[in-house]
Amino acid sequence: MTSTCSYELGSLIDAVKPGPLYRAAIEEVAESICPVIENNKVYQKARVFERLLIPDRVIRFRVEWVNDAGGVEVDFGWRIEHTNVLGPYKGGLRFHPEVTEDTLHFLAYEQCFKNALTGQPIGAGKGGSNFDPKGKSDNEVMRFCQAFMRELHRHIGASVDVPAGDIGVGGREIGYLYGQYMKITKRRDGVMTGKPLGLGGLLGRNEATGYGTVTFAEEMLKHAGDSMDGKRVMISGSGNVALYAAELAMEKGGCVVTMSDSGGSVSFSKGMTSEQLEELIEFKEVERGRLKDFKGKGMSYHPEARPWSLVDADVALPCATQLEVEKDDAGALVDRGVKVVAEGANMPCTHQARAVFHKKGILFGPGKAANAGGVATSCFEMHQNASHSAWTKERTLEKLHGVMVDIHEQCIAQAPMVNGVVDYGVGADRGGFVKLADAIVAMGV
Repeated sequence: MTSTCSYELGSLIDAVKPGPLYRAAIEEVAESICPVIENNKVYQKARVFERLLIPDRVIRFRVEWVNDAGGVEVDFGWRIEHTNVLGPYKGGLRFHPEVTEDTLHFLAYEQCFKNALTGQPIGAGKGGSNFDPKGKSDNEVMRFCQAFMRELHRHIGASVDVPAGDIGVGGREIGYLYGQYMKITKRRDGVMTGKPLGLGGLLGRNEATGYGTVTFAEEMLKHAGDSMDGKRVMISGSGNVALYAAELAMEKGGCVVTMSDSGGSVSFSKGMTSEQLEELIEFKEVERGRLKDFKGKGMSYHPEARPWSLVDADVALPCATQLEVEKDDAGALVDRGVKVVAEGANMPCTHQARAVFHKKGILFGPGKAANAGGVATSCFEMHQNASHSAWTKERTLEKLHGVMVDIHEQCIAQAPMVNGVVDYGVGADRGGFVKLADAIVAMGV
C-alpha cells in the first residue's frame, strides 16, 4: 500500500493473504477509506475494515456433467457469500475458463460497495465456474447448469442468497439454472435474477447495466457543465453491457465509434448506425457470433487489438472485463482526446491506469458506481417476484435512472477534488463503506 494511514491497514491485508486480484481491490479501497477510519473511533473499535476483509463463507464444489460425446467433464464451482449485513447475498455467477477463487474474491469484495451504493436492501456475493460455455452445444450448457445447480441449491434462497448472471451467464444459462432449482426444491421463489420473462424476469433488465453506465457518465458530464450530445464514444466489449450502453449513448446523441470482443475490435469511421446496432444485438445475443465475422458499411475490423488507440473519442466506456485498460492504454485514451471514462465492467482499469487519468484531470467513474445499474435492477426483479406483480419496462428504467443519479450524488458528497476534477473513485469507496460500516456497528458482534 502507498497510503500513509496511521491506522495500519497494510498489515491487516497481509494477514488475510489475498490473491493478486483481491489484494488490488482491497488496497484501492483501503487508500480511499483510511481517513474515514482514522477519524472514527467506533469503526476502529468494531474493526469494521477487518470484518469486511474476510467473507462470511467460501463454498467450493465439484461439478460433474456429461458432454455430447458421452464423456464425463469435471469443473470447479464456487459461491462466495461475502456479507449479508445489508440484506441477502447478491451478485452474479461467472462461467469462464479463467475464473479462479481469487477472481471471485475480488468481484465479491467490489460487490459489497457497489450494492451498498444502490441503496437497495442487498448484501454481496459472487460465484461461478471455470466452465467455458463458448463452443458448447445448448444441451451441454444445459447439462452443466443442471449439475452446477444440484450443488448450489443447498446454499441459496430468496431471503438468503440471490445469484444473477455475469460473463458467460445470460438468459439461457439463468433459465437452465432456475429451472433445475425449481425441479429440486419445488419452489418458485425468484431466487435468481436475470431470468427469462416467462420465468419471472423483469422488463428492462437486459438494458440495465449498460444504461446505468451511460446515465452515470452523463451525470458526470452534467456536473462538469457538459452533455453526451455530440460526443464520440469508445466502447469495449460486445456483450449485454456494451450493446445497451451503445444503444443509450446513441439515443442521447452520442456517436459510438468502437466495440470489441476477445478476438479483436471494430471501429466505425462515422459512428455506428442504429441499423448496425440492431444487427449486432441479433448477431451477438442470438447467433452468438464473433466480430471478425460481422460485416457492415464504414466498419473496420482490427484483429487482436483493443479499441483504446484506434480512433479519437471524447468518452470511453470499458464494458468487457476486469483489468483490460492498462497504463499504456490509459495514455492512448488521453492522446485520443478522451475526457471521461466510466467503467461498465468490474474494475476494467488497473490502478496504474487510474493514476494516469487522475494525473491528466480525466473524469473517471469507477465500476462500483457506474456499473451498479445491473444489480440495482436485479433488486427490482426481487421486488417484482416477492409481490407477484409485473413491472413495466418504463417503471424499471425510470427507477434505474433515479438510482444512478442518487449514486452520482453520493459520490459527489464523499469525493475530494484531484487536479481540478471530482475523484469519483474515492467518493464511491467512501460512500459504500460508510453504509456498510454503520450497519456492522449496529448489528454488534
